Amino acid sequence: MTSFSGVYPYLVSPVTDGGQIDKPVLTALVEHLITSGVQGLTPLGSTGEFAYLNAEQRTEIVKTVVEAARGRVPVIAGVAATTIQDAVAQTARYVALGVDGILAILEAYFPVPEQGVENYFRAIATAAGKLPVVLYTNPQFQRSDLSLPLIERLSHVENINYIKDASANTGRLLSIIERTQGRMQVFAASAHIPACVMLIGGVGWMAGPACIVPKQSLALYEAAKQGDWTKAMALQRPLWRINEIFAKYSLAGCIKAALQLQGFEVGDPLPPQVPLNEAARQEIADVLRSVGAL
Repeated sequence: MTSFSGVYPYLVSPVTDGGQIDKPVLTALVEHLITSGVQGLTPLGSTGEFAYLNAEQRTEIVKTVVEAARGRVPVIAGVAATTIQDAVAQTARYVALGVDGILAILEAYFPVPEQGVENYFRAIATAAGKLPVVLYTNPQFQRSDLSLPLIERLSHVENINYIKDASANTGRLLSIIERTQGRMQVFAASAHIPACVMLIGGVGWMAGPACIVPKQSLALYEAAKQGDWTKAMALQRPLWRINEIFAKYSLAGCIKAALQLQGFEVGDPLPPQVPLNEAARQEIADVLRSVGAL
Protein backbone atom coordinates (compact mmCIF):
# COMPACT_ATOMS: atom_id res chain seq x y z
CA MET A 1 0.00 0.00 0.00
CA THR A 2 1.27 3.47 -0.92
CA SER A 3 2.78 5.47 1.95
CA PHE A 4 1.97 9.19 2.10
CA SER A 5 4.12 11.88 3.68
CA GLY A 6 5.29 15.39 2.90
CA VAL A 7 3.51 18.41 1.40
CA TYR A 8 0.11 17.76 -0.23
CA PRO A 9 -1.51 21.00 -1.44
CA TYR A 10 -5.29 21.21 -1.44
CA LEU A 11 -5.96 22.29 -5.03
CA VAL A 12 -8.36 25.06 -5.98
CA SER A 13 -11.07 24.31 -8.54
CA PRO A 14 -10.90 26.69 -11.53
CA VAL A 15 -14.39 26.96 -13.06
CA THR A 16 -15.37 29.14 -16.03
CA ASP A 17 -18.40 31.46 -16.01
CA GLY A 18 -20.20 28.77 -17.99
CA GLY A 19 -19.63 26.18 -15.27
CA GLN A 20 -16.92 24.24 -17.10
CA ILE A 21 -13.73 23.11 -15.38
CA ASP A 22 -10.82 25.18 -16.72
CA LYS A 23 -8.59 22.23 -17.54
CA PRO A 24 -5.63 24.19 -18.94
CA VAL A 25 -5.37 26.32 -15.79
CA LEU A 26 -5.74 23.34 -13.47
CA THR A 27 -3.18 21.39 -15.50
CA ALA A 28 -0.74 24.32 -15.34
CA LEU A 29 -1.18 24.53 -11.56
CA VAL A 30 -0.55 20.79 -11.17
CA GLU A 31 2.60 21.08 -13.30
CA HIS A 32 3.84 24.04 -11.27
CA LEU A 33 3.33 22.26 -7.95
CA ILE A 34 4.97 19.03 -9.11
CA THR A 35 7.91 20.99 -10.54
CA SER A 36 8.17 22.76 -7.18
CA GLY A 37 8.68 19.36 -5.56
CA VAL A 38 5.46 18.60 -3.67
CA GLN A 39 5.03 14.98 -2.62
CA GLY A 40 1.35 14.72 -3.59
CA LEU A 41 -1.81 16.52 -4.66
CA THR A 42 -5.28 16.69 -3.13
CA PRO A 43 -8.16 17.82 -5.36
CA LEU A 44 -11.60 18.41 -3.81
CA GLY A 45 -10.45 19.35 -0.34
CA SER A 46 -12.09 22.30 1.40
CA THR A 47 -10.02 24.78 -0.64
CA GLY A 48 -11.32 22.95 -3.72
CA GLU A 49 -14.87 24.15 -2.93
CA PHE A 50 -16.32 20.62 -3.19
CA ALA A 51 -19.57 21.78 -1.60
CA TYR A 52 -20.20 24.14 -4.55
CA LEU A 53 -19.53 21.64 -7.34
CA ASN A 54 -21.85 19.11 -8.95
CA ALA A 55 -20.94 15.48 -9.56
CA GLU A 56 -19.81 16.05 -13.15
CA GLN A 57 -17.56 18.93 -12.17
CA ARG A 58 -15.98 16.95 -9.32
CA THR A 59 -15.32 14.01 -11.61
CA GLU A 60 -13.78 16.26 -14.27
CA ILE A 61 -11.47 17.85 -11.68
CA VAL A 62 -10.22 14.48 -10.45
CA LYS A 63 -9.78 13.22 -14.02
CA THR A 64 -7.82 16.34 -14.97
CA VAL A 65 -5.51 16.16 -11.96
CA VAL A 66 -4.80 12.44 -12.43
CA GLU A 67 -4.02 12.97 -16.11
CA ALA A 68 -1.84 16.00 -15.41
CA ALA A 69 0.08 14.27 -12.60
CA ARG A 70 0.88 11.32 -14.89
CA GLY A 71 1.83 9.12 -11.95
CA ARG A 72 4.64 11.40 -10.81
CA VAL A 73 3.08 12.03 -7.40
CA PRO A 74 0.12 10.45 -5.59
CA VAL A 75 -3.32 12.02 -6.07
CA ILE A 76 -5.66 11.81 -3.09
CA ALA A 77 -9.19 12.77 -4.15
CA GLY A 78 -11.74 14.22 -1.77
CA VAL A 79 -15.00 12.33 -1.30
CA ALA A 80 -17.73 14.32 0.45
CA ALA A 81 -21.42 13.46 0.72
CA THR A 82 -24.42 13.52 3.00
CA THR A 83 -25.32 9.91 2.19
CA ILE A 84 -23.34 6.70 2.23
CA GLN A 85 -24.71 5.78 -1.21
CA ASP A 86 -23.32 8.96 -2.77
CA ALA A 87 -19.99 8.65 -0.94
CA VAL A 88 -19.53 5.09 -2.17
CA ALA A 89 -20.43 6.10 -5.74
CA GLN A 90 -17.92 8.98 -5.67
CA THR A 91 -15.21 6.69 -4.31
CA ALA A 92 -15.85 4.13 -7.03
CA ARG A 93 -15.66 6.80 -9.76
CA TYR A 94 -12.37 8.20 -8.50
CA VAL A 95 -10.82 4.78 -8.01
CA ALA A 96 -11.72 4.00 -11.63
CA LEU A 97 -10.01 7.24 -12.70
CA GLY A 98 -6.76 6.08 -11.15
CA VAL A 99 -6.39 8.02 -7.89
CA ASP A 100 -3.89 6.81 -5.31
CA GLY A 101 -5.98 7.48 -2.23
CA ILE A 102 -9.23 8.94 -0.89
CA LEU A 103 -9.73 11.90 1.43
CA ALA A 104 -12.95 11.07 3.27
CA ILE A 105 -15.16 13.99 4.35
CA LEU A 106 -18.58 13.81 6.00
CA GLU A 107 -21.10 16.44 4.98
CA ALA A 108 -24.17 16.70 7.15
CA TYR A 109 -27.29 18.85 7.39
CA PHE A 110 -28.70 17.10 10.45
CA PRO A 111 -26.30 15.91 13.16
CA VAL A 112 -25.33 12.27 12.62
CA PRO A 113 -24.97 9.91 15.62
CA GLU A 114 -21.59 8.29 16.14
CA GLN A 115 -22.65 4.91 14.73
CA GLY A 116 -23.78 6.62 11.54
CA VAL A 117 -20.47 8.48 11.27
CA GLU A 118 -18.58 5.22 11.72
CA ASN A 119 -20.72 3.46 9.11
CA TYR A 120 -20.06 6.29 6.64
CA PHE A 121 -16.26 6.10 6.86
CA ARG A 122 -16.19 2.31 6.90
CA ALA A 123 -18.27 2.26 3.71
CA ILE A 124 -15.82 4.59 1.96
CA ALA A 125 -12.90 2.44 3.08
CA THR A 126 -14.58 -0.66 1.68
CA ALA A 127 -15.34 1.09 -1.63
CA ALA A 128 -11.71 2.25 -1.86
CA GLY A 129 -10.53 -1.36 -1.91
CA LYS A 130 -6.78 -1.47 -1.32
CA LEU A 131 -6.29 2.29 -1.63
CA PRO A 132 -5.38 4.23 1.52
CA VAL A 133 -8.01 6.47 3.08
CA VAL A 134 -7.33 9.77 4.85
CA LEU A 135 -9.97 10.85 7.35
CA TYR A 136 -10.67 14.58 7.32
CA THR A 137 -12.27 16.15 10.35
CA ASN A 138 -12.98 19.88 10.57
CA PRO A 139 -15.23 20.78 13.51
CA GLN A 140 -15.57 24.38 12.30
CA PHE A 141 -17.56 23.28 9.26
CA GLN A 142 -18.95 19.84 10.08
CA ARG A 143 -22.10 19.09 12.04
CA SER A 144 -20.80 15.70 13.20
CA ASP A 145 -17.18 15.37 14.32
CA LEU A 146 -15.12 12.23 14.94
CA SER A 147 -14.57 11.47 18.62
CA LEU A 148 -11.27 10.07 19.84
CA PRO A 149 -12.81 6.63 20.58
CA LEU A 150 -14.27 6.53 17.06
CA ILE A 151 -10.93 7.52 15.49
CA GLU A 152 -9.28 4.73 17.47
CA ARG A 153 -11.82 2.18 16.21
CA LEU A 154 -11.43 3.36 12.61
CA SER A 155 -7.65 3.05 12.89
CA HIS A 156 -8.14 -0.72 12.98
CA VAL A 157 -9.68 -0.64 9.48
CA GLU A 158 -6.89 -1.95 7.26
CA ASN A 159 -6.82 0.91 4.74
CA ILE A 160 -7.77 3.86 6.98
CA ASN A 161 -4.18 4.87 7.53
CA TYR A 162 -4.19 8.65 7.87
CA ILE A 163 -6.08 11.57 9.37
CA LYS A 164 -6.06 15.29 8.71
CA ASP A 165 -7.55 16.95 11.77
CA ALA A 166 -8.34 20.67 11.41
CA SER A 167 -9.53 21.20 14.96
CA ALA A 168 -6.67 23.65 15.80
CA ASN A 169 -6.20 21.56 18.96
CA THR A 170 -2.66 20.22 18.76
CA GLY A 171 -3.19 18.24 21.97
CA ARG A 172 -5.94 16.32 20.17
CA LEU A 173 -3.41 15.35 17.50
CA LEU A 174 -1.09 13.96 20.15
CA SER A 175 -4.02 12.02 21.61
CA ILE A 176 -4.75 10.55 18.17
CA ILE A 177 -1.10 9.55 17.70
CA GLU A 178 -0.98 7.90 21.12
CA ARG A 179 -4.34 6.14 20.79
CA THR A 180 -3.71 4.74 17.31
CA GLN A 181 -0.17 3.48 18.04
CA GLY A 182 1.20 3.82 14.52
CA ARG A 183 -1.90 2.50 12.74
CA MET A 184 -2.90 6.03 11.72
CA GLN A 185 -0.53 8.81 10.64
CA VAL A 186 -1.36 12.50 11.14
CA PHE A 187 -1.15 15.35 8.62
CA ALA A 188 -1.10 18.96 9.75
CA ALA A 189 -3.91 21.24 8.57
CA SER A 190 -3.74 25.00 8.07
CA ALA A 191 -5.31 25.37 11.51
CA HIS A 192 -2.16 23.89 13.08
CA ILE A 193 1.48 24.98 13.11
CA PRO A 194 3.06 22.40 10.77
CA ALA A 195 6.47 22.37 12.48
CA CYS A 196 4.82 21.62 15.82
CA VAL A 197 2.71 18.84 14.33
CA MET A 198 5.78 17.21 12.81
CA LEU A 199 7.65 17.57 16.09
CA ILE A 200 5.04 15.40 17.85
CA GLY A 201 5.05 12.80 15.08
CA GLY A 202 3.06 14.20 12.13
CA VAL A 203 4.06 13.08 8.64
CA GLY A 204 3.46 16.28 6.69
CA TRP A 205 1.18 19.12 5.75
CA MET A 206 -2.06 18.72 3.75
CA ALA A 207 -3.61 22.14 3.24
CA GLY A 208 -4.64 24.93 0.90
CA PRO A 209 -1.79 27.37 1.70
CA ALA A 210 0.73 24.88 0.29
CA CYS A 211 -0.74 25.77 -3.14
CA ILE A 212 0.74 29.27 -2.93
CA VAL A 213 3.96 28.58 -0.99
CA PRO A 214 5.02 25.09 -2.15
CA LYS A 215 8.78 25.66 -2.07
CA GLN A 216 8.65 27.34 1.34
CA SER A 217 6.46 24.52 2.67
CA LEU A 218 8.89 21.92 1.33
CA ALA A 219 11.88 23.65 2.95
CA LEU A 220 10.05 23.56 6.28
CA TYR A 221 9.12 19.90 5.83
CA GLU A 222 12.68 18.88 4.97
CA ALA A 223 14.10 20.71 7.98
CA ALA A 224 11.58 18.99 10.26
CA LYS A 225 12.22 15.62 8.64
CA GLN A 226 15.95 16.02 9.33
CA GLY A 227 15.26 16.96 12.95
CA ASP A 228 16.73 20.44 12.51
CA TRP A 229 14.16 22.16 14.67
CA THR A 230 16.08 25.43 14.91
CA LYS A 231 15.98 25.74 11.13
CA ALA A 232 12.40 24.49 11.00
CA MET A 233 11.20 27.18 13.39
CA ALA A 234 13.21 29.87 11.59
CA LEU A 235 11.26 28.91 8.47
CA GLN A 236 7.96 28.43 10.31
CA ARG A 237 7.76 31.84 11.99
CA PRO A 238 7.44 33.98 8.83
CA LEU A 239 5.45 31.25 7.04
CA TRP A 240 2.78 31.35 9.74
CA ARG A 241 1.63 34.65 8.25
CA ILE A 242 0.25 32.61 5.34
CA ASN A 243 -1.85 30.58 7.77
CA GLU A 244 -3.04 33.75 9.49
CA ILE A 245 -4.20 35.38 6.25
CA PHE A 246 -5.82 32.11 5.18
CA ALA A 247 -7.81 32.03 8.42
CA LYS A 248 -8.81 35.70 8.09
CA TYR A 249 -10.45 35.42 4.67
CA SER A 250 -12.62 32.83 2.94
CA LEU A 251 -10.71 29.64 2.18
CA ALA A 252 -11.04 29.43 -1.58
CA GLY A 253 -11.26 33.20 -2.01
CA CYS A 254 -7.92 33.74 -0.32
CA ILE A 255 -6.02 31.01 -2.18
CA LYS A 256 -7.59 31.88 -5.53
CA ALA A 257 -6.71 35.55 -5.07
CA ALA A 258 -3.13 34.60 -4.15
CA LEU A 259 -2.81 32.33 -7.19
CA GLN A 260 -4.15 35.10 -9.44
CA LEU A 261 -1.46 37.39 -8.07
CA GLN A 262 1.07 34.68 -8.96
CA GLY A 263 -0.20 34.48 -12.54
CA PHE A 264 -2.67 31.59 -12.41
CA GLU A 265 -6.09 32.62 -13.78
CA VAL A 266 -8.06 30.33 -11.48
CA GLY A 267 -11.09 32.59 -11.34
CA ASP A 268 -13.13 33.76 -8.37
CA PRO A 269 -14.63 31.66 -5.59
CA LEU A 270 -17.84 29.97 -6.69
CA PRO A 271 -21.14 31.81 -5.97
CA PRO A 272 -22.74 32.55 -3.60
CA GLN A 273 -19.24 33.18 -2.27
CA VAL A 274 -17.90 36.58 -3.34
CA PRO A 275 -14.45 37.63 -4.53
CA LEU A 276 -12.15 39.41 -2.09
CA ASN A 277 -12.03 43.19 -2.33
CA GLU A 278 -8.95 45.15 -3.39
CA ALA A 279 -7.85 45.87 0.19
CA ALA A 280 -7.85 42.14 0.99
CA ARG A 281 -5.96 41.33 -2.19
CA GLN A 282 -3.34 43.95 -1.32
CA GLU A 283 -2.96 42.45 2.15
CA ILE A 284 -2.49 38.99 0.63
CA ALA A 285 0.08 40.40 -1.81
CA ASP A 286 2.03 41.93 1.07
CA VAL A 287 2.08 38.60 2.91
CA LEU A 288 3.21 36.73 -0.21
CA ARG A 289 6.06 39.20 -0.72
CA SER A 290 7.12 38.84 2.90
CA VAL A 291 7.80 35.11 2.40
CA GLY A 292 9.27 35.38 -1.09
CA ALA A 293 6.20 34.00 -2.88
CA LEU A 294 5.53 37.01 -5.10
